[in-house]
Amino acid sequence: MDVTINKSCTVKPKEPTKTGSLPLSACDQVGTLTHVPTIYFYKPSPDWLMQSDAILTTLVDSLSRVLVPFHPLAGRLRFASNTRLELDCNDMGVEFREAESQSKLEDFGDLSQCLAYEYLIPNVDYTLPLHELPIMLAQLTKFQCGGVCLGLTICHVVADGQSALHFLSEWARIARGEPLGLAPFLDRNVLRVGDPLMESPVFDHEEFQHPPLLVGESNTLEERKKKTTVALLNLNKEQVEKLKRKANEGESIGFSRYQTLTGHVWRCACKARGHKPEQTTAIGICVDSRKRMRPQLPDGYFGNATFDVIAISTAGELTSKPLGYASRKIKEAVEKMTNEYVTSAITFLKNQKDLTRFQDIHALNSAEGPFYGNPNLGVVSWLTLPMYGLDFGWGKEIFMGPGTQGCDGDSFLIPGHDGDGSLALAICLQVAHMDAFKKYFYEDII
Repeated sequence: MDVTINKSCTVKPKEPTKTGSLPLSACDQVGTLTHVPTIYFYKPSPDWLMQSDAILTTLVDSLSRVLVPFHPLAGRLRFASNTRLELDCNDMGVEFREAESQSKLEDFGDLSQCLAYEYLIPNVDYTLPLHELPIMLAQLTKFQCGGVCLGLTICHVVADGQSALHFLSEWARIARGEPLGLAPFLDRNVLRVGDPLMESPVFDHEEFQHPPLLVGESNTLEERKKKTTVALLNLNKEQVEKLKRKANEGESIGFSRYQTLTGHVWRCACKARGHKPEQTTAIGICVDSRKRMRPQLPDGYFGNATFDVIAISTAGELTSKPLGYASRKIKEAVEKMTNEYVTSAITFLKNQKDLTRFQDIHALNSAEGPFYGNPNLGVVSWLTLPMYGLDFGWGKEIFMGPGTQGCDGDSFLIPGHDGDGSLALAICLQVAHMDAFKKYFYEDII
């Protein structure tokens, strides 16, 4: 795809902000420490397109304004110790790129199936020292048809999905000339890793142990080397409801959409990967603790408040038993996430001298660290996040989706854009397994 970067600039807060070190919570310190990409496509009205650089000027000016209350995004990370991070609020700014393409939006066909997002979302150079890496990067790309897209990538250390979308919605509000709706709550002491909570964790926390390996393997190095591909698989409302009926058949409890679909994905992955019946497999489940803690986290809490739990089974049990078996495993894992469990997890991490093996930035080129690829996977739910309707003044997006980055086993459940009960699964799998996964994903609904 032909994309030319015309200029790049650093956008800093419009006004001076509070500078200095911002301690990070236990939740910020582990898991996905890399940047998470998203992309929005727009077809602005002729009034906007007739004004040269109006879109760019609006985005840059409003970004500088919203970075005042959301100033952590303009800072830089650094190591407070060998393995623990802290945020240096130094107003170094966000990297913003302006690009153009000779392509038209019509050339992409179905935007949900586009595989060229890597050219439309800023890449992050992880060979640079950590303290030089921007926390957030953005790219505005203009197409020949007049359409534009906004590609974004935000470091997961600073914001989880809920916080990132909070920031984006406030950015859009300010771009439209409206006042800030909900100020971010920046004090992370409520989840701070250094605060004494209890002497030792009260749960085993399987999620912090190494996940299962393929039968006969002693590490994950070979699996990490295998080529992966991504796909966005769509399900209409009828297909979703049919799966829910299958999952709930003969069950005394009802399963949610997430529990149903996640169980379905788990079973299909086992089949597509050709696992033997005795193969142990784990699925990582990301749970938002904001409303599960006592007291609940303040509205607008800005940071990471999600914790992982896992469900474990064998491929034989998952594929031979009804869908309800897998969904029940998911439900039981999610229900473990109580205030006591979160407190125990924070204590577990507080007591670790070395957090490296829990941080996936160290896993990019290593056989160590968390890896939920074959025979495992992770399914993150975006089903309840306010993903859509991001209007900077020229109308709402015509498509929004995750970027194409990811590792084997990474997946997201995304609600349909029109709120019609449909949803999509964005998934990254090894090339050798993707076609079989697609086959089972749809055939097993019947």
